[in-house]
Order: sequence, then structure tokens, then C-alpha cells
Amino acid sequence: MAVERLESMESVPSTKSHDGEAATADADVAGLVTYPIAPGSALNVRSGPGTGYRVVRVLPEGSRVSIFCQTPGGSVSGPYGTTSIWDNISNGEYVSDAYVKTGSDGYIAPRCS
Repeated sequence: MAVERLESMESVPSTKSHDGEAATADADVAGLVTYPIAPGSALNVRSGPGTGYRVVRVLPEGSRVSIFCQTPGGSVSGPYGTTSIWDNISNGEYVSDAYVKTGSDGYIAPRCS
């Protein structure tokens, strides 16, 4: 059992991001893929896909997030470009994809329904 847990924490293959840097997604103990938020940033987690939604919590600098689905919303400019893609990281919790290093300028998860 311990071997399976160690294997699930291995890095997922790197992809190239829009800025040419390698973006690495890691699998956590539960096998969920996680992505780093922009360095030097605390990140507002909102109740919906836009800056008009209330902040439900703030992720500290150095956090990683799992993306369960993605949805279009309000446009945001951040370290990884300008985008209207919002990442659902938990039930009723969204962060702008402009602050998450996914290695892509497009959708990397299913659309939220």
C-alpha cells in the first residue's frame, strides 16, 4: 500500500506554458492533479466565476490547487495572461486561471455543468 501512495505522488509529465517555461502538475496522495498558484501571490477564492462574486477564503502564497472543472466567467489579467477561464477548486469555490500555472492558455479540465 505504501508503494502505491508514493507512486501517486510522482509528477505528471511537464508541458510547455505560453511563456515557454515548463509547467509541472503533481499528483497528491489522493491521486488528484494539483497546479501551483502564481509565486508571490495570495489568491482570492470566490463563490462564483468572476470578481463580482464574494471572496470565500484566500489561498496563501505557495498553494497548489486541484481543478475539478472549468467555466467561462469574468475576464481577469494576471501573471499567466488575461483569461475568462475560471477553475472550480471545490464545491462553490473558483479561482481565476490567470493565477494558476496549468501550462495552457485553454481549458485543461472538463467544463463545469
